[in-house]
Amino acid sequence: MSDENQTTNVETQEPKKVSLADAIKNKLAQKKQEQADAKANSQQRGGNSAVMRSQNNKKPNNQRRRTGGS
Repeated sequence: MSDENQTTNVETQEPKKVSLADAIKNKLAQKKQEQADAKANSQQRGGNSAVMRSQNNKKPNNQRRRTGGS
């Protein structure tokens, strides 16, 4: 019994080797989950994401002044 406990302790201490493809898949799944959580939280907040817009005004067209138009 003590031998089994020692082997499991050694396995848990050593980091598990993961292939690059698996690491990327895990990271992508984690990112998607975080985005889904954020989307769910924003809907609970009231869903007023349309209100938050940029307040920059449109710049006037200066082509006439630049070219000395008619």
